[in-house]
Amino acid sequence: MKVLKWLDEHFEELLLGIFTVIMVIVTAAQVFMRFVLENSLTWSEELARYSFIWLVYLGISYGVKKQRHIKIDAVFLLLKDKGKIVLAIVGNLLFLAFAIFVLVYGYDIAMKLLTWGQTSPALHIPVGLVYLAGPVGMGLTAIRLLQQLFQQGKELFKKELT
Repeated sequence: MKVLKWLDEHFEELLLGIFTVIMVIVTAAQVFMRFVLENSLTWSEELARYSFIWLVYLGISYGVKKQRHIKIDAVFLLLKDKGKIVLAIVGNLLFLAFAIFVLVYGYDIAMKLLTWGQTSPALHIPVGLVYLAGPVGMGLTAIRLLQQLFQQGKELFKKELT
C-alpha cells in the first residue's frame, strides 16, 4: 500500500525529473561537443526533443494533480462556495472528455506507427514510442481528473448535507 501511495504522490515528478535530466545532460553534451571539441553528436537533438515531448504531456498530468492548470478565475470570483465547486466539476468534466479523446485517438495513431515500424532518423527507435507520450500523458491526466472529481463530489455533497 505504501508503494501505491508513493506512486500516487510522486509518479509524475519522478518521470518529469528523469526526462529533464536526460534533456539537460544531452543538450549540455552537444554544446560541449560542438564548441569545445568541434564535433557533433548526431542523435542528441532528437533525444532532447523527444524528452521534451514527454515532459509536456506528463506536465499536463502534474499540473492537474497540483491544480495548477490554466483556468480563468473571473467567474469563480462571482460565485459562492457551492457554485465554485459546481463550476470546477463542469470544467473538469470537459477536460476529462478532451483527455479521453486524445487518449483514444493518440493511442490509435501510436499503435499504427508501431505497426508500420517507422523509426526515428538518428536514434532508430520506433516513432510510435514518441507518439505514445500523448495517450500516456492524457491517461494520467484522466486519472488525476477523476481523483479531483471524486474529491469535488465529496465536498459538494458534504456542503449540501450541512
